Order: sequence, then C-alpha cells, then structure tokens
Amino acid sequence: MQKRIYHWIGTCVLLGACRAGAQVSLPTVVDLAVRNSATVRVALADVQRAQAALSESRDAYLPSFNFGSAVGYTYGFPVGQPSVYNIGSQSLLYSFSQPDYIRAARAALNSAQLGLKDNEEQVALDTALAYIQLDSDNRQLAALAQEKEYAERLAAIERDRLLAGVDGRMEVTKAELTAAQVDEKSLHLEDDAGQQKQKLAHLTGLPASSFVTDSKSIPASPEFSADDSVEDTLMATNTGIQAAYANAKSKRLISFGDEKQNYRPQFAFGAEYNRYAEFNNYQEYYLRFQHNNFDIGVQITFPIYDASRRAKARESAADARRAGAEADQTKFQTSEQVYSLRHSIKELVVQQRIAELRSQLAQEQLETIQAQLKNGSGSPNAPPVSPKDEQQALIQERERYVDALDATFSMIRVELTLMRSLGRIEDWVRGAAAK
Repeated sequence: MQKRIYHWIGTCVLLGACRAGAQVSLPTVVDLAVRNSATVRVALADVQRAQAALSESRDAYLPSFNFGSAVGYTYGFPVGQPSVYNIGSQSLLYSFSQPDYIRAARAALNSAQLGLKDNEEQVALDTALAYIQLDSDNRQLAALAQEKEYAERLAAIERDRLLAGVDGRMEVTKAELTAAQVDEKSLHLEDDAGQQKQKLAHLTGLPASSFVTDSKSIPASPEFSADDSVEDTLMATNTGIQAAYANAKSKRLISFGDEKQNYRPQFAFGAEYNRYAEFNNYQEYYLRFQHNNFDIGVQITFPIYDASRRAKARESAADARRAGAEADQTKFQTSEQVYSLRHSIKELVVQQRIAELRSQLAQEQLETIQAQLKNGSGSPNAPPVSPKDEQQALIQERERYVDALDATFSMIRVELTLMRSLGRIEDWVRGAAAK
C-alpha cells in the first residue's frame, strides 16, 4: 500500500512537470511505461489468474462446508428429503492425478510470471525506441529548420543573380526545389514525432502534448562481445523462451494427470447433517423416524471405462506436444534473430561511420568556404567564393548532419532489439538511471 502511495505521488509530480513543459528522462519514462502499460496489466492479470488456479488445485484437499434448507409441503409418502436446514462437508482425500495437476498449476504460474517479465522487457524496448526516435526527430527538425533558412537565403541570392544576368532561371528553380524538399522532410518528421508522442502517452499515461526529451538521459550504445557463442550462454536469460518451456511443462503435467484419471481410484470424504421437519408426516411412513440425521464416510471410485476421459487424455497429450513444439520454435526463432542482429550491427557500424565522416567532411568544407569568403582564396588563379557557395555548403552540412542522426538511430534500434532478445534491455535502462 505504501509503495502504491509513493508511486501515485511520483506520477502526480511527473504529470505536473510534463504540463509545465519540463524534460522527462528516459529511465523515468521506461519505469512509468512498465508500471502503467496495458500490455503489462494484461500479463499481471494472467499471473493473478495462475495464482488462483494453483490455489484451486491445492484447495481440493480442503473440506468445503455448505449450509442450506429444503423446506416444502408434501402430501402422501414424502418422495424427497425436505429439511428445515442441512449442513454438508466434502473434500478430496487422495487422487493419483491431483499431484500432477498441482505441479502443472505451479509450472503455469511460473510461465505467467516469466511472461510478465517478458512483457515488461518488450514494453521497455518499445518505450526506449519511441523516446530515442522522438529525440532524434526533434534534433533533425531543428537542423531542418536551419536548412530551410539557408535554402530560402539561397533562393533569394539566385533571384538577385537572375536579375543581374549572372545565373539562369534554372538555378532559381533548383534553390526553390531544395526549400520545398526540406518542407516535405520536415512534415514527415513532424508526423513521426507526433506518433511517437502518442505512443509514449499510451504507454506511460503522461499527456502526449507535453513530452520533452532529455538527450543526456540516453545512455551510450551497448557493447557486445565478438564471440558468437555468447548467443548460447545468454539465451537462458530470454524470459520469453523460459515462459514457453514452463508452459510446455505445465501442459505435459496436465496430460499426465488426465491419463491417470482412467485407471486409478479416487478417494473422497463426505459428511452431512439434516434436520427434518415434523409437518411432512415422516413419522407416519417410517418406523423409527427421527428429526436429526447425520452421515459421514469415504467414497472410493474405481474408473473402469469412460470414453470421454480417454478422449480428454488424448486431447491433453496433443496440447502438451504442441506446447513443446511451440517452445522449440520460439527458441529457434530467437536464436536466428540474435544471429542476424549481431551480424547486422557490423554493417550498421560501418554505415554510421561513413555518415559521420560525411558530416565531418561537410563541416570542414563549410569552414573552408567561410574562411575563403572572409580572407580570400589565397591563390590568384582560384575562382572567387561567393555567398551562393556558402549557402550551398551550409545546406549540405545540415543534410549530412541529418543523415548521421538517421544512421545513429538505425544502429541503436538494432542494438536495443538485440539486447531485448538477450534479456538485457532493462539492465541498459537501469544503468542509465544509476548514472
């Protein structure tokens, strides 16, 4: 209860901060999403359901008590047992199947708990990617706003050069086309940023209109070992695979229990007390009628032949085989995904490096042009540098910067997806929170 109060207070503080336009860090957003997302609430309900099912299977040995009444008028020989009140109790003493059912319920609970953990990791991944993509979109939009300003200046310069007869109409059109392309890219990024805000709002419960990312709260890219055998050693940390095998174990134990229902006896306990009424004329039809009646005993049932139970056992066995095959399929798919992601990172690292070098080269070219524009080229044979060249260099530098941001996000997306497959995504977020 105290934790819930603290969580409620923390959420209220964050809501107030978001309405005020304050920045919200990545670890805070991920923590809120893990607590509040609908996916996690569904998985939590599955855990509660599995806990109740385990209690139900164990409580079969506990006696149940019932109190009732069957008062009614009878004429002639009393065909029923009208009683003023009755008290009954019954319970299972022993069944060869029930231990298997209890173990199956315990395995199902373990599967549900692992499924909850797996859903929390998936929500953490979705939230982190949405947050990082929103941050990247905001940075790209800021760069495009500068690029749009440079493109409009270039278009104005080209119009002046057209009036002066230096350049043709085509150069003006090229400059206007550049500005229009910047507008198109900005609209696309604005739409994407809006979608990421909406997604984060659904995950966390915070208002979508007030998300302000904090770039400093995003930790550095994770590092991975170059040894491919790490996939085998870390596969045990994947909660999705563990949940699948726990579910297969539960199905298999249910199959064992259903099979034992056919050939093994079952022992049950029962007790009942009835207080019969006097106005039903029992004493006229029974030699030694008495109002108080009590019975207690043990019921033993020997199943000889039951076609429906045999069919149920075959159905359970098929479910167990299916669950085992699905668990193997989940393991194989995850292993293949880890292998593919690990090798994709190598290519993405090279692409990111190329994008960064292009951005750095564009920055150096811009600095060179600005220096020549200010101090001259230093060579009498070199063509003079004009303001048009400067604006084109500024535009190219912003374009290369945006490309570098795109390449960085593409690599981070694959890296975090790989961490999710290896069960390490929450460790990465918690490491950022600790820093």
